[in-house]
Amino acid sequence: MSNIRPVSDLRNYNDVLNACREQSPVYLTKKGRGKYVLMDIEDYEKMKATMKLIASLVEGEKSAREEGWFSLDDIESALGL
Repeated sequence: MSNIRPVSDLRNYNDVLNACREQSPVYLTKKGRGKYVLMDIEDYEKMKATMKLIASLVEGEKSAREEGWFSLDDIESALGL
């Protein structure tokens, strides 16, 4: 379940930080609209790594579509197998 709080709850920031647990970010609203997210730093690092991996995969697929795919034989010969 989402943990949504108004940004004014930061006046008592210890409660907000305690609510921010692994895989349970706290969403802060300002004037009734979503504005900020507080999350566990490990979750943040995992998210960044995931986004970097996805960007690399997209770039690799684009390159393969434009320049062609390698065959298994090409890969094995390049690795000396």
